[in-house]
Amino acid sequence: MSDPISRTAAQALVDQLVANGVGHVFAVPGESYLPVLDALHESGIPITVCRQEGGAAMMAEAHGKATGRPGICFVTRGPGATNASAGIHIAQQDSTPMILFVGQIERGLRDREAWQEVDYRAAFGPISKWATEIETGARVPEYVSRAFHTACGGRPGPVVIALPKDMLKDPVSGPTAPAFVPVEAAPGIEDLERLSQLLGEAENPFLVLGGSRWDERAYADIRTFVEAFDLPVATSYRRLPLFDPLHPNYAGDLGLAANPKLVARVKAADLLIVLGGRLGEVASQMYSLLDIPSPRTRLVHIHPGPEELGRVYVPHLAINAGPTRTAAALARLPAPAATPWSEGARAGHGEYLAWSETATPQPGAVNFGEVMIQLRDALPSDAILCNGAGNYAAWIHRFYRFRRLSTHMAPTSGSMGYGVPAAVAMKRLYPERIVISLNGDGDFLMNGQEFATAVQYGLNIVCIVADNASYGTIRMHQERDFPGRVCATDLVNPDFAAYARAFGGVGFTVERTEDFSAALDAALAAKQPAIIHVKIAVDAIAPGATLTAIREKALASQ
Repeated sequence: MSDPISRTAAQALVDQLVANGVGHVFAVPGESYLPVLDALHESGIPITVCRQEGGAAMMAEAHGKATGRPGICFVTRGPGATNASAGIHIAQQDSTPMILFVGQIERGLRDREAWQEVDYRAAFGPISKWATEIETGARVPEYVSRAFHTACGGRPGPVVIALPKDMLKDPVSGPTAPAFVPVEAAPGIEDLERLSQLLGEAENPFLVLGGSRWDERAYADIRTFVEAFDLPVATSYRRLPLFDPLHPNYAGDLGLAANPKLVARVKAADLLIVLGGRLGEVASQMYSLLDIPSPRTRLVHIHPGPEELGRVYVPHLAINAGPTRTAAALARLPAPAATPWSEGARAGHGEYLAWSETATPQPGAVNFGEVMIQLRDALPSDAILCNGAGNYAAWIHRFYRFRRLSTHMAPTSGSMGYGVPAAVAMKRLYPERIVISLNGDGDFLMNGQEFATAVQYGLNIVCIVADNASYGTIRMHQERDFPGRVCATDLVNPDFAAYARAFGGVGFTVERTEDFSAALDAALAAKQPAIIHVKIAVDAIAPGATLTAIREKALASQ
């Protein structure tokens, strides 16, 4: 650390990062925060220099999602900050701890619409936990310390701090604030007693796991609880790694296009325990699982953010507690004398296996469900899959099986362009593990330039691009609402294998299902960043659905 007597505000900021154990920074450089870059030069904190601020922010978000500690991102003012806003929105909706530092104009130029001037409190306030600007260098330790506590406290989320260019040169004589210690609420004794009573009265309970703040201990503890009570369990949207899918109590995930039999089981429950998640629009199946605001089903909602309890649904029992301390408490509950719902739990797991074991037929020479099953069989359990948004992801959710915690990096916000940046971040964090980026064609090109970042740092990620020459999800909705009237959803794409080679990686093209396995083996063996260009038919829009069938059904209903 720098001398606390003679340091600048920029040095004080970096000292605060060091004190809080920051092990990585993602950035796009800018002249608005040059003093920070200079201080980072002396800090020993590794920096991943990115090609666009959206990619940098998504990398920081993925880092926060994987570690539970704030991902750190630096961008420049104005367009740099607004480019990064997609990553902030993901962090907010995904409950991910993250801190975005933004260079800002000099303090004396405010309110003149100076070059690249933005009011960051106004711009980021609605999509962050806290958006602020540091007015004087002496308060840097205070603000940065508060940022770490805010990002990780309660329901985690993003913090945005603007750094006026001239403020970074202010002298700072105060000490570095102590490292933050995460605080998590635990369920009270009365809460646990009431939950035990409700379980004793239930005939058909169901557990749904979601949210963030999970760790390996909580993962093991919740398994202990589930086994003691023989509860059926589901994971919410894009939280699949929270429970082993091959466990006999696992019934599936409440995501987009969820198994109808799973949805029916959750609706039939007389006690629904939601632990960690918000039960938002997707997990609640467009708010159809429970009545609003007063569910007829007994609802136990356990969440680390008190503002979330009762926000949409009035719970029968609300518990303001985080998942790690809750899971530890649940694991200590005495097992019941009888579990009359056990047969239903076995049946629910059987329905999940039937739903996910075998790929559904689809038109075209490449069956993307078969591709997912080949990945499932080929990859080790600690491999990390990263993806953005698009209908291609439906095959991931249905057919891939995440056997370990934190092996799926994907935005619950449904943001496109996430897969490649997240894969870069994961390979920087876990260089020894296999990291796969799964992307649609439109999805990939929203942040595909970060493939250059992978090449620069020698990160042998494998990017799989499912190319149907279409914004397929939008086309699907278009065919439902305006059948046959295709507008603005067709795409003309590059040769993605050649794209990889142009950046200095390796590329492969797959036009038949049976050729994918060899391409994957070659990509993994190359020890270079790789792209596998998988060409799929545009008609193959989702597992068990085609555009043709959707169009014909819509036309028949007119």
